[in-house]
Order: sequence, then C-alpha cells, then structure tokens
Amino acid sequence: MGIGKKSGWAWALILLGPAVARAGELPVIASEVTFSKDIAPILQRSCQNCHQPDSVAPMSLITYQDARPWAKAIKLRTLLRDKPGVMPPWYVEKNIGIQHYKNDNSLSDLDIAKISKWADSGAPQGNPADLPPARPIGDNHRWTAGEPDLIVPSPWVTVKAGSPDWWGELADAPTGLKEDRWVKSVEIREENDVQGDGGRKTVGSRYVFHHMIWTAAVPGAPLTADDFGESSSGTWPIHEVGRNADIFPDNAGKLLRAGAVLNLFSTHLHSNGRDTKSRLLYGFKFFPKDYQPQVKYAVRALGNGVDIDIRGSEAGQRLDAYQVLEQHTKLTSYEPHMHAPGVRMCLEAIWGFNIQTLTCTGYDHNWVRVYEYDDDYAPILPKGTILHIIGYFDQTAANKNVPDPRNWSGSGNRSITNMFIDLGQGIILTDEQFYAEMAARRKKLNLSVNDVMIGCPLCNGEPLVPRRRAAAAPAPAVTPTTNAAQ
Repeated sequence: MGIGKKSGWAWALILLGPAVARAGELPVIASEVTFSKDIAPILQRSCQNCHQPDSVAPMSLITYQDARPWAKAIKLRTLLRDKPGVMPPWYVEKNIGIQHYKNDNSLSDLDIAKISKWADSGAPQGNPADLPPARPIGDNHRWTAGEPDLIVPSPWVTVKAGSPDWWGELADAPTGLKEDRWVKSVEIREENDVQGDGGRKTVGSRYVFHHMIWTAAVPGAPLTADDFGESSSGTWPIHEVGRNADIFPDNAGKLLRAGAVLNLFSTHLHSNGRDTKSRLLYGFKFFPKDYQPQVKYAVRALGNGVDIDIRGSEAGQRLDAYQVLEQHTKLTSYEPHMHAPGVRMCLEAIWGFNIQTLTCTGYDHNWVRVYEYDDDYAPILPKGTILHIIGYFDQTAANKNVPDPRNWSGSGNRSITNMFIDLGQGIILTDEQFYAEMAARRKKLNLSVNDVMIGCPLCNGEPLVPRRRAAAAPAPAVTPTTNAAQ
C-alpha cells in the first residue's frame, strides 16, 4: 500500500474518483421512481433521525415538500459514498474489508440508484397513498440506546459567538451512584440553547463541544487499574461530535463504582457562531445487579503522535502506526480519529505472511463515527498479530475542513493541529476462549478449510487447543507387536 508523490489534482481524482466513477455502475432502474413509494422509506431509515425540525441537520426531510427542493443535493451527497461530506455520514468503504457492522445506516447501490433516478427525472411525488407510516418526530431528542438508568450532566458552559477554540478541564460531575454497577451502554449528548439553523458552518454546526476525554473515579479512594483502563473495565469512550452510542458486549461490561465522579479532564470547545449555553448529558444503562463480566478489555495503544508532519498545500500525505498484540484479542470496534486534514484511514492485521485489511473508511472531522463490528464478524486475532493503521491527509483547498491549507501542522489537541489514532476497543481472550470463539464462528457461519475469514486468520483451520503441560514422567516401555487386524 505504498504511495509515492503525486500532484494535488491527481490526488483529488484518487480521493473523489471512486464516487464519481461508480455513479455509472449503479443498478439500472426501468420503472418510475417516486418519493412516496421509493424515496420516503430510504429517508426514514437512514436520514430522518437527523433531518427533522430543530435537529442537527440544516434541513428537514420528513415530507415531500421538505425534500423536493433538495433533490439534486441529496443525489450529489449520496454519490460521495464514503468520502467526506457523504450523507448519511457512514464512511466504510464497501469494496474492501469487513462489511458487517452494528447500527449501519448506509445506503445500498440500489438506494443510491433510486435517489439518482428520482432527482434526474424531476423528483416526482407519486401517489401519497404509497407513503409508509410516518415515523415519530422528535427522535433526535431520544436516547438511541434506550432510556438511561442514570443521567449525569456536566457543568454548563457558555461559548461566545467570536470565542477562539478552548481546550482544558471542567469541574467533576458527581454520579450520585450508591452502589457499584456494571454498565451496558453509555451515550453522550450535547444539550444547548441553539434553536433552528444558521450560525457558523463549522465542526458540528450547532454544537460547541467538539470532544471530551473523561474517566470515572471515586474521590479520595486509591486509584485502581480500572481507572487507567488496565483491568476488566477498559477506558471509557471519548465523546466526539456525531459519535453514536457505545453498547458494550454482554460479557464485557464497564464498572462504574459507588460514589464515582466523572472527571472531565480534556475538553475541546469551539464557537458555532452564536452565543451558546451548553452541557453534556451522560446516559448510562446498567446490567442486572448480579452481573459479572467474563472477559477483560484490551488496551489499544494504536496511534502516532510523534511523526505527524503535515505539509501545507499538499494532498495524499500518509502516516502509519503499529501495535503488536501481546494476547489473543477480539476487536469489538474501530474508531478512526484524526483532525481537519484527515480524509481516510485503514486498519490492517498482519499475522505471519498473512496481511488482511479489516476496515477502510473515509474520514470527516465534522462528523465522527465509531464502527462496532457485528458479533459474528468481529476480528478474532491471535497474540503476535500486528495491528497497522494507515492514515491519509489532504492539506489543500479541496479539503473544506482545513481553514488555511498553506500552513504546516503537527501533533496537537486543537482542530488546526492533528491526531492519528484508532480509538476502537477490544477484549482479551484466554487460550480456551480464543479457540472456543473460533469454533463457534466456524459452526455458525458453516466455514470450511477453503473459506477465508477476514479478521480471523485461523478460523478456516482446526487448530488444536494447547494442552497444559503436565509434570514430566518416564515414558512407558513399548514392545512392538503384530496385529493381524491392523
């Protein structure tokens, strides 16, 4: 996957070419495409969660009257597929790597073909009787992972219309929890006083929190391995604008201890062009009180903050980072994190001479995603596997997220500087769990020795479970015999 130097226009073709070229490869639809019969179901499934009144999106797409003026724009955005600016914001490249994820709201080739034909044929409404039942309005104010058992608010902040970026610490947020509880999911939402559209076209549009790095600890209590993500609980997910809820595996909850406070130690605020009062709401859902996890979280230290050297007015710049897995590991999620110049990241697994691309995604600093692998397709990797991330950066005027493409940028916390990290999570497997996971997958997916399972280099064989070594004992004497039945 080595890349040599190319001119800016050549890199623009590489980055945008697949979206443009594949437009001609869409399925041919002979019948008429109408809003009522064909487009409304697509918008309900993949768009209306954001595109409704007083939501994060700049326009509502609930009714035909809402959507009709935007038909051409909807076509252009959906044709971007996995590039920055694509709608809906799901950037997984569909021609490489694992293709099974939880909460995948992306469009199929058939969906995109229908939208293109609808826009090109004058965006007809069709028969209103063909409309599906309307979905409830106000979904953007609901908790996507379900109503939380505990909601913890951060302190309020006020960001003025002309304020510069601010990075620092907020006061702790008490949980009020009276007993230890294992967490099934955490969802973090920004609550603010912004009404309607308008303001600065910046990261997140209506939001002032770009990201929050946080942990949970009991004041005055000795720090434990859990506080550093080195034991069963792992680290808590970072809040980022656009991030979906984090739902943890059934056998790998995260511990929230009695009396804990949320330590909000790394906050990034930016102006949205309006005076805004805002705070974060942390919504926790718990496992039953008698729950105990069966596995521990793996510490993912996969990133590069040393060699970040992004030159001005140049596209196609590449960074690499590596991590050797010291234990058998099941990757549960992948989360690329870069800053404004970032446009693409890939995750590879290297096992001996076996090199597999697990996931490639586009990247858009305006809307960050975490990609949770479906349980039956999550990578199961033996110890010794090398994880490798490859990042691509575009510091030219073609990247609208970059405020001044002439500038050099290095590592840092603000959007005008850069990061290069995979923030995804995984769980540690013992030998027995590792072989049991592979056996269960072979059985469920009916894998044979001829099947190659991306993300599971040993799944297509029948590797023997290593036996525990017993104390050495003299080998019994063996007398050669002849057996006529043999």
